[in-house]
Amino acid sequence: MVVTTTTPAPATKATTTEDARCLASVEMPGRRTILMVEDEESITVPLSEALAREGFDTEVAGTVAEALELAGRVAPDLVLLDVMLPDGSGYDVCRELRRDSRVPIIMLTARGEETDRIVGLELGADDYIVKPFSAREVAARIRAVLRRAGEAAGPAAGEGPLEVGELRLDPARRSAALGGQELELTRKEFELLELLMREAGSVVTRERLIDEVWDVNWFGSTKTLDVHVSGLRRKLGDDPAAPRFIHTVRGVGFRFFGAEELDAPETDPRARGRAGRLRPEDG
Repeated sequence: MVVTTTTPAPATKATTTEDARCLASVEMPGRRTILMVEDEESITVPLSEALAREGFDTEVAGTVAEALELAGRVAPDLVLLDVMLPDGSGYDVCRELRRDSRVPIIMLTARGEETDRIVGLELGADDYIVKPFSAREVAARIRAVLRRAGEAAGPAAGEGPLEVGELRLDPARRSAALGGQELELTRKEFELLELLMREAGSVVTRERLIDEVWDVNWFGSTKTLDVHVSGLRRKLGDDPAAPRFIHTVRGVGFRFFGAEELDAPETDPRARGRAGRLRPEDG
């Protein structure tokens, strides 16, 4: 097997695969673990750091043997799998994993031919990304594949309806109600509301909303997002000047108020809106 290699680019925070693995192995509650099977440090180091910023923990394997050993030991939530490896093919890893596991797999390949993509998908891969790629695209595709895998498996134990204040959203029934009154939401409005409620209290960037609710390859106007947020606010009875639910973080994205903020003993809704701001200039 002919293996092409490249000279790793200099890294500022980590210089070896082992360094990247140590950085990525710091576990945090609720974070998903990604097994990255790739032997090029010029890819693994910056991508591990980028995925950490996106909320993922990363384990790195550089060979077929190491990939199979780590997969069995750490039970990753998803596998990023390069096709060209020093001791074999990523297709071999995919085939072995599919013998007894349904872990989501995304193939990383420099090959753009249709036949190569078909081989990976027929072996059980869930998606593929052709090099070169951006970290943003990888993170978006990871979230999309994990979301599809979760939907296919059905609601997990403990993952029932979402509730923030008097707002209740049931993903299984695709329904939402405010104060007991059913809300008539479009598909995109529902998906926006679900993502914002799942991240209640945290800022969700405009890029992530576009990637997850529309598509990573969306080429339409980002004003579409603003139109849908406006429609959602109207149905929630939310005043953008003094938001109760959806707060705009200028230049970044949106933040859905956490339950503790909604329950704050404020009599003036504008005071509640001011309390939810991250910075005065973010109004």
